[in-house]
Amino acid sequence: MKELLTYCLLLLGLTSSLALAEATPWRSLSTEQHSALSPLEQEWDKLPESQQHHLLKIAKGYASLSAEEKTRFHNSLPAWSKLTHEQREAARAKYKAFQKVPEEQRLEVKKMVKQGQENKPAQPTPQP
Repeated sequence: MKELLTYCLLLLGLTSSLALAEATPWRSLSTEQHSALSPLEQEWDKLPESQQHHLLKIAKGYASLSAEEKTRFHNSLPAWSKLTHEQREAARAKYKAFQKVPEEQRLEVKKMVKQGQENKPAQPTPQP
């Protein structure tokens, strides 16, 4: 009997957590969330619930960003959302490692990357 009760409680806990794990439709987001996550409007409803949940947590800090930070956030959001969980974890690890590099060297690397992007030839426009 005790095992049955334990099983029922476990099952109840699992079903309640599954109910909480449902995806959040775009139409149900707040105006602030729409503003923060607008680059993802078209694909939002197709994103996995776990990714939606994570993006909603990130969006909470959007209002406090500067205009430049908001632009950078919006520009990087579509590419970031297409990464797998493993790719995002690898990117976070690289970012943390980069933060340990002395600031002078970080600035030099950023400068080199920027120059490389400026020297990169423009992508040709696809012809119909």
